[in-house]
Amino acid sequence: MGKTVEDKNKLHQYVKEPVDELRESLRQGNVERVRACLENLPHHETARVVSQLSEEEQSQLLLLLPDEEAADLLESLPESHAAQLVENMDTSEAAEILNEVESDEQADILGRLREQSADAILLRMEPAEAADARRLMQYPRDSAGGLMISEYVAYPDNFRVEDVLADLRQNARNYREYDVQYLYVTDGDAKLVGVLRLRDLLLADPDDTIASLMIRDPLAVDVETPLEALERFFERHPFFGVPVIDRDKKLVGVVRQQDVEAAAESRSGRTMLKFTGILGGEELRSMPLRLRSLRRLSWLSINIVLNIIAASVIAFHQDTLAQVIALAVFLPIISDMSGCSGNQAVAVSMRELALGLTEPADCFRVLLKEAAVGLINGFTLGLLLGLVAFGWKGIPALGLVVGAAMFLNTVVAVCIGGSVPLILKGLNHDPALASGPILTTITDMCGFFLVLSFAQYMLPWLV
Repeated sequence: MGKTVEDKNKLHQYVKEPVDELRESLRQGNVERVRACLENLPHHETARVVSQLSEEEQSQLLLLLPDEEAADLLESLPESHAAQLVENMDTSEAAEILNEVESDEQADILGRLREQSADAILLRMEPAEAADARRLMQYPRDSAGGLMISEYVAYPDNFRVEDVLADLRQNARNYREYDVQYLYVTDGDAKLVGVLRLRDLLLADPDDTIASLMIRDPLAVDVETPLEALERFFERHPFFGVPVIDRDKKLVGVVRQQDVEAAAESRSGRTMLKFTGILGGEELRSMPLRLRSLRRLSWLSINIVLNIIAASVIAFHQDTLAQVIALAVFLPIISDMSGCSGNQAVAVSMRELALGLTEPADCFRVLLKEAAVGLINGFTLGLLLGLVAFGWKGIPALGLVVGAAMFLNTVVAVCIGGSVPLILKGLNHDPALASGPILTTITDMCGFFLVLSFAQYMLPWLV
């Protein structure tokens, strides 16, 4: 016999949401129950559930878990969220947990902390871990040096197979946490000379030297290789990872494909936030309210000034607008449609800059390419909007004014949108941050000016 509605409601009362179950386990201080709650969560759900806890509960959660599990939890969170939790922890406790975090994540989290806090934690970390973190922190975060890990296994080229197998057995517990796909072979100066497949190692004679088994002159990337170049590398070579070498060809780390993909996704998120006017880096709703508000207001306050400048064009032509009030209907349409066309051009320029397909020196070429698109799209949009204006009021001059303004403003918008990111890049400014507001202000001012100027000239045929 099926359950009644009342039975189902009673059953629902006993089924707790994961965050409620976790919160209750924390209140009880029940470590095993907390661990069970986290283990039962799908990996992609961990960050969402933890972010619903209060700051105090999140800190309590990290302190309650063993250091290795707390480190795994930190690695599952966005870097900015993890850094915020570490910042609020006691220095010694934070150091113990960060000792267990992967080297690249260590550097990323510490790099987001205040310098004083990061230095204090580094002093309490294990010397080897702290040295690795300091070394990785000196590189730009979106470069091979900033993305590489130092957890790899390398041997001198004069080692025999028997020596390597003995070391692997002796350090099995340490190497268990490594993503070992290849063993790396170096010469006496620690320069990378080859890679060794585990299959070749296991099937070789114990007295063979690994130099006789290795793949010589393997592909590698320089420590300063930017993220865009790493993306292109892994598109061409579907490797698990690639060794990283310094200027002296010495092996310094390994960059994994998964870390490059994650970094590219994170960069896209940061670009989107800047493009929408959120300054100061990543924003999450787990961050303090005051910080989030200030990050948004800092750009909104600038935007209001830019909008006032654009609106002044309308104020200057208010007499014309008063006589042909129908123009007020088309002003926002022309402004918005031109802005959309310009933003498409901005997006293409930003993408080509990221892929290395365009440089600031290509500005004139980009301008010509965008002007060609603008002429076609502007004519089409202008014709459509002009026909709508004529059909609505039955005044040919109104259709001509609106259509011509739409046509010209679209051409201006795509030219501005395509070239401004390149100009800003050439001036060492962030194109993602400033392109949008500059485009919006110019297209609004230009659109209002064109409509109202044309209308003023053709006023006898409009009234």
